[in-house]
This record gives sequence, C-alpha cells and structure tokens, in this order.
Amino acid sequence: MTSSSRVRRVLRVRGVVQGVGFRPFVHTLATTLGLAGWVCNDDEGVLIEVEGASEVVDEFGLRLRRLSPPMAHITSVEAASGTCTGDIEFSIVRSVAGGSTAHGAIASLPPDLAVCSDCLREMFDPCDRRYRHPFITCTNCGPRFTIALGLPYDRARTTMAAFEMCAACAREYHDPTDRRFHAQPVACHECGPRLELIDRGGERLHTGEGALRATQRLLVDGAIVAVKGIGGYHLMCDATNPLAVATLRARKRRGGKPLAVMVADLEVLAGVTVPSAAEVAALLGPQRPILLLRRDGRGSLQPAWPISVAGDAADVGVMLPYAPVHHLLFDGLATRVLVCTSGNLADEPIVTDDDEAFERLGAIADAWLRHDRVIHRPCDDSVVRVVGHTAGPVVSRAVSDPDAADRTLVRRSRGWAPLPVELGNWHGEELPGVLAMGGDLKNVVAVAAGRSSWLSQHLGDLGELATYRAVRRAAEQLLSLTRVSPTLVAIDAHPAYLSARLGREIAGDLGVPVVAVQHHHAHIVSVLAEAGRAATSANHDPVIGFVFDGTGFGPDGTIWGGEVLVADAAHAERVAHLAAVPLPGGDAAIEQPARAALAHLWAAGCAWDQRLPCVSWFAEPERAVVRVQLERRLATVPTSSMGRLFDAVAALAGVRQVVEFEAQAAIELEAVADPDADGSYGFAFADRDGSIDAGPVIRDVVRDVLAGEPAGVVSTRFHRAVTAMVLDTARRARRARRLHTVVLTGGVFQNVLLMQGCAASLEADGFEVLRNRLVPTNDGGLALGQAVVAGTVFAHLPAMRKD
Repeated sequence: MTSSSRVRRVLRVRGVVQGVGFRPFVHTLATTLGLAGWVCNDDEGVLIEVEGASEVVDEFGLRLRRLSPPMAHITSVEAASGTCTGDIEFSIVRSVAGGSTAHGAIASLPPDLAVCSDCLREMFDPCDRRYRHPFITCTNCGPRFTIALGLPYDRARTTMAAFEMCAACAREYHDPTDRRFHAQPVACHECGPRLELIDRGGERLHTGEGALRATQRLLVDGAIVAVKGIGGYHLMCDATNPLAVATLRARKRRGGKPLAVMVADLEVLAGVTVPSAAEVAALLGPQRPILLLRRDGRGSLQPAWPISVAGDAADVGVMLPYAPVHHLLFDGLATRVLVCTSGNLADEPIVTDDDEAFERLGAIADAWLRHDRVIHRPCDDSVVRVVGHTAGPVVSRAVSDPDAADRTLVRRSRGWAPLPVELGNWHGEELPGVLAMGGDLKNVVAVAAGRSSWLSQHLGDLGELATYRAVRRAAEQLLSLTRVSPTLVAIDAHPAYLSARLGREIAGDLGVPVVAVQHHHAHIVSVLAEAGRAATSANHDPVIGFVFDGTGFGPDGTIWGGEVLVADAAHAERVAHLAAVPLPGGDAAIEQPARAALAHLWAAGCAWDQRLPCVSWFAEPERAVVRVQLERRLATVPTSSMGRLFDAVAALAGVRQVVEFEAQAAIELEAVADPDADGSYGFAFADRDGSIDAGPVIRDVVRDVLAGEPAGVVSTRFHRAVTAMVLDTARRARRARRLHTVVLTGGVFQNVLLMQGCAASLEADGFEVLRNRLVPTNDGGLALGQAVVAGTVFAHLPAMRKD
C-alpha cells in the first residue's frame, strides 16, 4: 500500500451509542477490515479515528451505520480528515469526560432492557458458569439507566464499580470476541451482587439460591414479598389467591384500582384474552412493558384471577418477566401469575433504597427479597396500549421502533427513559437549555437543548412530600446526566401546582427566569415536537389541536379541558371549546361523578328526576346543598372539561357515581360501549364565541336512560357524538383558517374507542391526523411540550435573556 492511498479519518458518532456494545462493535469491525486507530466514549457520544486504505475506510463508514448493534440508534455521523500516524492496531481507549454546556452532552444513555435470550439460555444451562445467576447480563441487555452515575458510560461511573470483576469476568470483559466485551454490568456468582431474603424483624433468612426457593414457598403460601428488581421494589403475591390479593390491596391502600400482573408465559392468558400480533410484539419487545389487554371475560374458561386483580375493568395490565430474578422465581413456581405492583404506598414514588424499603413497606410486605447492587435512579414499569387505528404518519425519532404505529404509551418509564426525542430539522435554530417541570399528575420532567429533549422516568403524582423530593432529585439527575446548563425553567401556568412551585424554587437556585406555559398548548406542542414540526422557522402551518382532559388552568382563570386551539410552538389561539359548566365542590366533583352529572343536568335545564341513578345516589339534604351551590355559584369552579363531561354521562347512565382512582368512570363508560348499538347524540355550536354546548347531548342521554336504554347503548351514542363534534369542529376550522392538520391529545384520548373513531373520521375527510406516540398523551408528555414552547418563546424574545 502506498502512503498516498492511506488515509486517517475522524468520525464523530452521536445518538444512543453508549452502553449498547457500540465500541466493541467498532473494534470488531475495524479489526475485521484490517484498519488501525482507536475508539472511545465521550460527552458527545463515540469518537473514532480509523486509518487504512482509502476504499477500506470508506467501507468502514458504510458498515458503521448498516451493521450497528440492535440497541444502538445513530442520529448523526460527522467525518473529518486526520493525519496518518502509522498505527498498526485498533484499540478501545479510555473515555473522556467534560463539563456542562449550554446545549448539553449529545451522548444519550440507553434505557434498561429485558434480559436477552442468549443470557437466559446460559442462566438455565447447568454446564454454564452463570447457571441460575440472578444478575446475568451482556452488551445487549440488562440495567443501564438505573445504575449509571453519569456519562461517559463506563463501569467506574456505574453502581457496579463496587463489585471488582473476578479473573473470569475480566477475561470476557477484555476479549473482543466475547459477547460481554466491555459490558459494564458484567458479573457472576463469584464477583457479582448477592441475593438475600429478610423477614419483618430484619433477620436474614436465606441468601442466594436458598433465598429464591424460600421466596417461592412464601408466595405459594399467600405471603406478600417485596422484590428488588432493576428500577426499584415490586410488591408480589400469588394472583390466583384472592385472600393474598385482598390483603395487598388493604395494606397498600389500593382500593379497587386494578393491579398489574406478571405472567410466566403467554399461555397463561388463555381464557382471558387473545392478544393480537402487535400486542404479542409489545409484550415480547426488549422494553417488556405492562401491556393493557382487553379482557374477553365472557367465556366459561375465564380464570378467576383477572377479576381479583382488575375487578370490573375492561383491561388487565400484563407483563412478562424481564429481570433474571423474575425468570428464576417462576422456574418451578406452582402459580404462573403473580401480582407485580410498584413497591410504594398510594401516590408515593417507587422505593429503591433497602433501608427505606424496609421502613416504608414494613406495613405491607411479609418479607423482602433484595440484593446489594445500588439503584441510582428509580424507574417504574412503563405502561402501553396497542390501538387499532394508526392515525397519521409514524415518526419515531427516539429509537428505531417499527411497532410505534400501533402503540400508545400510557406511562413512559423503564425501557424508554431516558431516550431522547429528536426535535427534527430546525433550519439553523436550536433551543436554549430548558428544564421543564411537567404537571402535578403523572409527573415527568424534561430537559431540552439544541435539537433534542430528554425525558425523565415516570415520577408519580405530586401529592406527597416524598414525591415532591423525588421530582427535584430526578430533575437534578437529568441535568447532570445530559450536562445541560439551563437558561430557563418551564412550568405549568396553574398558580397552585406544586410542580410550578418546585420549578420556581429551582429557577431561583439557578438564577434563571421562569416561563409559564399554558397546559393545553403544551399538550399540542408535545405532539408537534415528536413529529419534528415544532420549529417556527420551518414554515409549518399551525395545527387544529383538540385537547381533551380533566383539568388545565385557562388564561381566563377557569378550568379548561375541552379545547380546540389553533397552535404552533410559539402561539395558541382558542377557537372553540365546550361551554363552561359550574362544578360544585371543586375536587369533590372529580371524586364523585354524580356531582358533575347534577351540574350538567342543571346547565342543560333538565329536572333532577329521582329515576336517574346520579340523582337517587344523593340523599335529599345533600342534593339541596348542591342545588344552592349551583344557583348561587357558591364553591363552584367553571369548567369546560371533557373529562368531567365523560364523568357526567357515566353517572347518568348508572355506570359509576363515585371513583376510587383517576378517570375510573370514563374508563368504565368506554368499557361498556355496545358496538351493535345504533344512533348518536348531537352537540350544539355557537359561532359567536366558539362554544360547544353539551346540553342537547345531556338531554338525549336523560331521555334514553328514562326510556330504559342500557348503559352500553348510551355509551356508544355518546362516543359517536363526541367523534362527530370533533369532525364538525375541524371542518369549521379548515374553512375559516385553511388548515388541514389535526392534533388529538390530552388524557381523554387514552380512550381507544374515541381516538380510533376521531382519527378514522378525520382522515376519511382529508385531514392529516397527528397524535402522541413517543410520549404519553396524558400529563406524562406535558414536559416535552413545555420545554419546546418555553424554549421557542425565549429564543424569540431577547428581552427575556440575561446579559
């Protein structure tokens, strides 16, 4: 080879390229091609210098993208010429760490992934040295996000640094031909974490294999065991034991809220449901989420456990084992289905610390199966639903995910956090560093900078001090992980939100301004950000955004929730909305759908007929108080909430008068819908102020209920009415504004029947329909929209910037 044909090329690779076996892949590729040079991790991703014949170096660049590891996701590769050094070998060199920047570290840490099939095969092979090892892992699976202390991702920056590798593990770690080459969590029975089982008195009962076998005996005997997994503790019990399930509900203060279950395999679902191909793919995917499956529930072969764990709910939350310890627990266990719910009390964050777990779960668990690997970040299970209609184009900018078309995330956490959402081509614009605090329910915080946004794991509802502290800690950890130095903090515009108060505290500590973002505007922009359409310089037309949820503070001081906004990332105009109805008792009306029903009856001019279930549910004195509240506007809150309208119809139809958890009435109203029912109801439109009157719908519902129509018929007709209203309103906006893209978002659109109906009718009428795919449509996606709105406004208002 002549010196003139030899070249050296510097390649900067960005994306999810750390913790996924990318450096070992690069090493193998380079040595296979006979190239010299080196590769390392740094703050921006992976840096490569490769030297050899020009045409071979070109081939290396092509294969780098085409053959990258399955869990890697390359967002960009930048190439530059280097100076040939005459290197004769290719090596992995020490990672390079830097400091905070305005736009943060471009490198992205991968999420925790389920144990792979190769590791499972080894774990159950009596001849393998990791036979029945509860922490088996390799470059393709296992914990990443929950054990990483920071970037670059190396063992010294993980909680595995406390475990010194034995000679055998060290040989694998340094062997370029081994599957565990540079696998940071690598360990074995000799050098890895240890299991132990302790009782309520804190006494160690068993360790290792003995702890597993004793835990199995406890579960079969009806005990509740706190099991430490990858992202925190689960509370587990035998789902086929009604007494054990009832005890868990009582101790956890769970009420009637459905419990998730972990099943040994898909055969357990026989008689419960027949999952579709897309649902099976979601269950078996590397994220291993909780999947909401619609119960068949009518057949004689239906087992008893779905009733015990899910009650009357139409769906049951199911997941497959994802940690090695889960597979080991099921091996030889008499029951094939376990309740697997977050290790916490109601509304508190999931527990990760061993001492804290023993204290906080002491009134719930009978025993604790735990290990000594520290969980640096709590990470609850993700929750997913598969929908039949795949509204709009699939734009999956966080990971290569072909199943995203059929999937909607209800909770984005383990398996997805902290993957970035790429914000698309901003035509030269870049967001400043933003910390967004999300909302008070289903809290998730986000950091955005440049053209990317990183979302935290699911953190819960801010009703408890422990959650408040957890949100602050998660915000600090996310800033540290991304190395973003924020120039502003985005909060919800609701003046009483705890998340907003916390955001103001953090902004004060950092000395940066606060930008309040209207709740429903943030919802719409979360969809635009996912689709790469948030850049104001890209000449994207505004969209017609339908945002249906329970509660959001409006600029007029009322509670919004049935909104139609014409919006882009910088502006939002309210063009239509449900007509406001006074809500008696504020939060009491959320807990008692019957109150919302009385309010809607009063607003529609309907008599409070005792034959209506929501009327007869009240004692006369309490009805009289509610009537005075409505007539005199005492202790009432005006609201345009679609969520409260769903509650009202559920109460009128006799589905539910009081709820034990958020959206229970609306969920059950959807569940009882009769697909064979005919007819529909109709809303009334007032063009002068854009209000949409639900009064005609309420009057039709009353007529049907008094005529003896079943709840299933009422539900179907109501869903059709909302679907028709959405189409009619979109047509009006199209005529007036010449807009053709519709966004459907907000917690009410978790209703599959509504989402499918609206998307199908809109697309049939020529609209492009966008919905959330990478983040939840509920408030779990709010922070993404907040970050982009606040960053866009800040970038276009220089007066906000500090000198």
